[in-house]
Amino acid sequence: MESEKVTTYYTYMLRCADSTLYSGYTTDPCRRTALHNSGKGAKYTRSRRPVELVFVESHLTKSEALQREAALKKLSRAQKLLLIEQRGSRCKRIRTIL
Repeated sequence: MESEKVTTYYTYMLRCADSTLYSGYTTDPCRRTALHNSGKGAKYTRSRRPVELVFVESHLTKSEALQREAALKKLSRAQKLLLIEQRGSRCKRIRTIL
């Protein structure tokens, strides 16, 4: 019997060195953050290092994660900061688990 690989998808936000916020999706937030910090992530973050993972949400499907990423990108900076503040402790807990 084949074991089916279960993939969890995540949306995340990074705080860049210039205090701007970057949103994205991934299957591994810690690996993706490391890629951003190595300069091999998104073009936007290359000149804004180091970045810090400040928000993470899990999703069951890639489609859900992509839809949430699009919604995050449409939020104002103030709305994003409020979301980060509300979920900050959850993000720290997820980073510990990952």
